[in-house]
Amino acid sequence: MSLVDRPEPTAGAKEVVVEVAAVGVCGTDTHVFDGEFEGTVFPLVPGHEATGVVVAIGEGVSHVALGDHVAVNPSTTCGECEFCLTGKANLCRFWNGLGVVASDGASQQRFTAPAANVFKLRPETDIYHAALIEPLACAIHAYDLLPRRMGEHYLVYGSGTMGLLMAQLAPRAGAASVTIIDVNEHRLETAKEVGVTQAFTSANESDRETWDVVIDCTGNLRAIEDGLPRVKPGGTFQHFGVAPADAFASYSPFRVYRDEISVVGTMAVLNSFGRAVEMFEAGAINSAAMISHSFSLEDYAEALDMFRKGTGRKLQIRPNDSGSKVFHG
Repeated sequence: MSLVDRPEPTAGAKEVVVEVAAVGVCGTDTHVFDGEFEGTVFPLVPGHEATGVVVAIGEGVSHVALGDHVAVNPSTTCGECEFCLTGKANLCRFWNGLGVVASDGASQQRFTAPAANVFKLRPETDIYHAALIEPLACAIHAYDLLPRRMGEHYLVYGSGTMGLLMAQLAPRAGAASVTIIDVNEHRLETAKEVGVTQAFTSANESDRETWDVVIDCTGNLRAIEDGLPRVKPGGTFQHFGVAPADAFASYSPFRVYRDEISVVGTMAVLNSFGRAVEMFEAGAINSAAMISHSFSLEDYAEALDMFRKGTGRKLQIRPNDSGSKVFHG
């Protein structure tokens, strides 16, 4: 990876130039750097969980103005394929995530985004915390795919950003209880801070043996293989975490057949980004507890290394700030 000077971005028709406030470091970023995300084209500027300030507007843009604080949906699609035309644009065979596949992302001081992907924030909304809106939009889409029955019991693997978001949303989806699993005890402390009291290093520590809904937010094969057998008959297992594209997990097809287990995938964002903005601004999640460190562009490698080690909570790059800052130990 390298830090380079680039020309100032410009806004074409129906485009917006955003001066970046914050961009989250995500597990998907590590898969991109490791060549494990399908379709990534290098060289590429990473960063897909972004907020910032509008500094230039192209022709045909009217829903945002110069100086507006915004969050950016990184998902772009062709708009013409079978999936786009049948309401499943996130499954577009030409799906492109800014900073993920073939378009540069937000780990730079300013970048150009499609105007349709730029969502205005309230002036009083914390522009740094709001970088959690993109992962929140992914979590909301995941819940759109779940059965959402009242009074069910949820088990979430992973107490990183996505696990914490899924766990915090579960009571709003009708969960009677939420249990979260992570081998990192420091991350379990964060889970307790955001209100998830049943937080363990192993599901065996819980007083339950099975759950109605089990959600993997790790992409880790051991977690997946541990979690699927814990689904109650008639229940649902959801793959949320991003596993390497060539990874394969083992489980019993007979068990899925005999107990009518539903196995559900969830991919990125689908008509959920605007709802994520509204839910974030309504206080649906405890964002302050989730963000621990920020880094300058010069310190990106340090941030990525820290993320890989599982240290801290949510890590952010703040391209127009200098130096690193710590918010939580």
